[in-house]
Amino acid sequence: MVLLKYILKKLVLMIPILIGASIIVFLMIHLAPGDPVHMIAGPNVTPEVYNNIVERLGLNDPLPVQYFRFISNAVRGDLGMSILQRRPVLNIIKEKLPITLELGFASLFISFAIAVPAGVIAAVKRKTAVDYASMTGALVGMSMPTFWFGLLLLYFFAYRWRLFPISGYGTWQHLVLPAFTMGLTDAAVTARMVRSSMLEVIRQDYIRTARSKGLAERVVINQHALKNALIPIITLLGLRVGWIMGGSVILELVFSRPGLGRLMIEAILSRDYPIVQGSMLALTTCIILANILADILYAVVDPRIKYR
Repeated sequence: MVLLKYILKKLVLMIPILIGASIIVFLMIHLAPGDPVHMIAGPNVTPEVYNNIVERLGLNDPLPVQYFRFISNAVRGDLGMSILQRRPVLNIIKEKLPITLELGFASLFISFAIAVPAGVIAAVKRKTAVDYASMTGALVGMSMPTFWFGLLLLYFFAYRWRLFPISGYGTWQHLVLPAFTMGLTDAAVTARMVRSSMLEVIRQDYIRTARSKGLAERVVINQHALKNALIPIITLLGLRVGWIMGGSVILELVFSRPGLGRLMIEAILSRDYPIVQGSMLALTTCIILANILADILYAVVDPRIKYR
């Protein structure tokens, strides 16, 4: 019951965040240079046709009127019609969002599957060659732009060695390169956080007590140290979801994946306002839900944490 109240409280707090995000996106896309009418009718459109299209799209209304029309429709589940595709935005997002989430979850799994063991080993083997090698690799990964790393993987594994498809979507082979591109670069940051958290935990008195009882080092690390070091790592998990969802925008262009990120870039370039606004609402909602899930996982890892 307490957990349900906590979740409901967090969901209520989503409302002002979503409203704030929608206002920022709305103003940015409407105040940016460019005109969707010329995208529809071409640069040589006559004034009469231009005015008819503007009136049909409601672009002649003041910005506050356009925003409140958008937000009132969004509350009812109507994100409007795409200006260029002439399809409901909600249907388009339903098609594209699973593709982006697939890439996000795959890269997140790869990131933590690599970063947690690497960070733990680096902490346990502190100031050894293993530690220095792990942290050097993490530093290189943090310094490497994601899109550039993706192009490297494409060149070697898709173009030179032809082990994976060079672009597209539909099979697990299409997912490997973009997932590893994002997962490996994200693992660099996560590994450093895991190492720092583990170093702080293994200095605690209860770790020395566990060792003095004669417990095997593997048991001390896995059952005592790692479990207590997971709290800041879970916090990072919620934050990294936002980074991964944002990073998918560029990677979907690099790997030609027809996901939500690529849809947003194309909509921004064509000034398709409804798609940009609806896509940003969808991404913001996913990020907020991921952070709520991270808050719930706190109590699973540490029963001393209570929901308020």
